[in-house]
Amino acid sequence: MVQTPPQPESETLLLNLPTKLGLYVTPEQFAVLAASNQDLRLERTAGGELIVNPPTGWETGKRNSRISGELYLWWRNTGEPGEIFDSSTGFILPNRATRSPDASWVSQGRWDALNPEQKGTFANICPDLVVELHSASDTLDSLQEKMREYMDNGAVLGWLIDPKNKRVEIYRQGLEVERLENPVELSGEEILPGFVLNLPRVWG
Repeated sequence: MVQTPPQPESETLLLNLPTKLGLYVTPEQFAVLAASNQDLRLERTAGGELIVNPPTGWETGKRNSRISGELYLWWRNTGEPGEIFDSSTGFILPNRATRSPDASWVSQGRWDALNPEQKGTFANICPDLVVELHSASDTLDSLQEKMREYMDNGAVLGWLIDPKNKRVEIYRQGLEVERLENPVELSGEEILPGFVLNLPRVWG
């Protein structure tokens, strides 16, 4: 059974942070913060820096739901292979960063190999497939760095999708990044056989 850290008594404070000042937390402190702030998407870098992501705007939320929906339909119609996750899911990567892709998939064998403690509140695994959407609140550099981090920590396939400019960067384990201009679809390739993401449906 997944254990959620107890929510401590808390007090709400307004805090303005200069952009050059970072907040650093331990994995244990991060788990408590995440349990106490479930309306926020929190992430933690490998160095312990806390990243606070505000709720998404309606455009990003709509696109996220369409990507997750397409992934779910593929999963359901192909015998429910592995496990799929939406943007609210955090994973503890091998480098100890806690990251939340916009959509992700973990193969059944790798998921089943985790013991209950490793599954915990945040599963100790890097997904096989990771998807990130470039929104107005993100910088391209930070997302590209995040995609490289996923690949360095075990991801097999990654898509960085830029709806505004209709561009996609495809990350594959051990290969150069492939950049596409206004592609029509993306293939799940060998790791998600038969999965095709219709990009005009995402752009719209």
